[in-house]
Amino acid sequence: MLLAMVRVADKKRPAELLNAVAAYLVRHGVSDLSLRPLARAVGSSPRGLLYHFGSKQKLIARAMARLRERQRSSFSGMREARYDQPSDACRAMWRYMSAPQSEALFKFFLETYSVALRHPKLHGEFLHSAVEDWIEFIAEPWIRKGHPKEAARAFATIVLAGFRGFLLDYCASHDRDRIDRAVELWLGSLDAILPSEEVPHVR
Repeated sequence: MLLAMVRVADKKRPAELLNAVAAYLVRHGVSDLSLRPLARAVGSSPRGLLYHFGSKQKLIARAMARLRERQRSSFSGMREARYDQPSDACRAMWRYMSAPQSEALFKFFLETYSVALRHPKLHGEFLHSAVEDWIEFIAEPWIRKGHPKEAARAFATIVLAGFRGFLLDYCASHDRDRIDRAVELWLGSLDAILPSEEVPHVR
């Protein structure tokens, strides 16, 4: 019985550590990450972290993936919602993404995106999901409503670029009134640019 309990605890430990590491990275970032203070903060040791995760870079990659999973889960309800216009869906997304409690996470992803671009072989999965997950999420409701897939994905690309640009501006300036007004202007244009026919390919 005692042995079984120990095994269960051993299986839970990596998941518990990963959750704690992910929370630490959101608060402190990755550019100056050192295993010793990280291990101390999460109740482990540098050797223990390397035992469970293999290397610092692999640990960061796992933490990034865990945070992506949480973000996808947080948007699951919005995925099932029905919106009449693209602007309605995007307005709901903007409220969530620009909320004060979301700022630290966006800053973390902005930092890790830069790290991933520097090391694409190690973080290729993150780079792919950082784009494709959002494109799929934004495009899926419009595909479901009958819009051609390529048109919906092109529209989703516009939306993703807009969100990231506005969030970058907000994190740098915190000029909420100006940015919210700009977002409303942008949202007003979205309903007119989701085409009902295939977007022609540029050759």
